[in-house]
Amino acid sequence: MNTPQTWPFLHWQANGDCHIDVHLVPHAARTHSEGLFDGALKVRVHARPIEGQANLALVAWLANTLGIAKGQIEWVRGQSSRRKRLCIRATVAAQAQWAALLPDGSGGE
Repeated sequence: MNTPQTWPFLHWQANGDCHIDVHLVPHAARTHSEGLFDGALKVRVHARPIEGQANLALVAWLANTLGIAKGQIEWVRGQSSRRKRLCIRATVAAQAQWAALLPDGSGGE
């Protein structure tokens, strides 16, 4: 897992967009990533899974962690399940801080 292009939870599209697979665990003590789980990035969020609160927390955490605007993240699928796929638009995917997604921030090196 040396570069974001080889990480199993990132799926680069022909148009430059990047789809990210997330295994979401709501109602955690704090919001953070825990590394890989079944081919997805495991993310724990403090928010409860009520009325989309956990989903909103996930998007906010992703945007903050990657250094992009929340509006650049779109849902592909999984809004009502633990396994989710989100799309990071090509306009910001190339500049996103991908290494920050991993727990140690090292990019898996």
